Amino acid sequence: MKSKYQFAAAVALFASSTYLTTAQAHEYDALIKAKKYAEVEKAVAAKLGTDANNPDALIAKTELILIEGKESRLDEAVKIAEQCIAANPKNSECHEALGNVLGTKAMRGGVMSAITYIGKIRDSFKKAIELDPNNFSARASLMQFYLQAPGFVGGGTDKAKDLIIETIKFSPAAGALLQASLDLHEDNFDRASSTALAVNTANSEALAKHQRNVLSSIGHALTNNKKMVEAERIFRELCNRFPDSAMGFYGMGKVLLEQGKAKEAIPHFEKSVLIEASANAFYRIGKAWQNLGDKVKAVTAFERALSFKPELAKKPKADAEDQLKALKGS
Repeated sequence: MKSKYQFAAAVALFASSTYLTTAQAHEYDALIKAKKYAEVEKAVAAKLGTDANNPDALIAKTELILIEGKESRLDEAVKIAEQCIAANPKNSECHEALGNVLGTKAMRGGVMSAITYIGKIRDSFKKAIELDPNNFSARASLMQFYLQAPGFVGGGTDKAKDLIIETIKFSPAAGALLQASLDLHEDNFDRASSTALAVNTANSEALAKHQRNVLSSIGHALTNNKKMVEAERIFRELCNRFPDSAMGFYGMGKVLLEQGKAKEAIPHFEKSVLIEASANAFYRIGKAWQNLGDKVKAVTAFERALSFKPELAKKPKADAEDQLKALKGS
């Protein structure tokens, strides 16, 4: 039986995984991808002014709140997602939005918060799939639940395997990507890599997004396990297959920096920032310039990392603050 500590760690990890998952495409998805947030907010407000329960507008509103990153607005996002479900009970994306918001709330609130919301998160994704079997992002989120949560709250690899079998009925490609996630969870890096790379997602944007996320997870896991050659291969594939995504470039920068190749890492981080700026990318750029002895550029990068929203996680945030004090004091 898992100890209380192990259980807490598992639910916190699941909440973190859920936070990384995005919803199915909707009317405002293209504008959100283009980071035209003010335009989205204006369009959503106009739509809700004439149709207060429009599902696409309500879902987009929850996403804008998550992107803003203010913990104080998460309860508002929960209410919006619940309104979406109440008014559109058969809309798969409304249920998925609630799962995403609760996952974020659980992660931000810590372990006890994760324990409080974990059942609701699971049920939201299960309902989303029930209403739309082709909602692959909800399937990916439910898969993470089964892999990370202990059995006594409904998790476990047996349920993960059942989900794979069920998913294959609707999409062999989606099922293969879920299998790659299971292989990764079991530290079978070679099979996870080969399975994920072999999936043809050319005719499905939703599946392509799923593949991109799985490959990124594999690359970071390889990096964390010091399998740098394999990690570079995965991130290089990500850069080639998804040149409009920051994931591959950020990952390549990270794996190079982990090997002490700060000079080679910086262009990859900068490329990732051009595509999609993030606090993590600026933090890594700061570490790279610090390693190269350029205090001015390191300070600038750390300051940008600390001012960026959504903000850094607690550990890198604390480190960035410490490094900034040391750099300014030296």
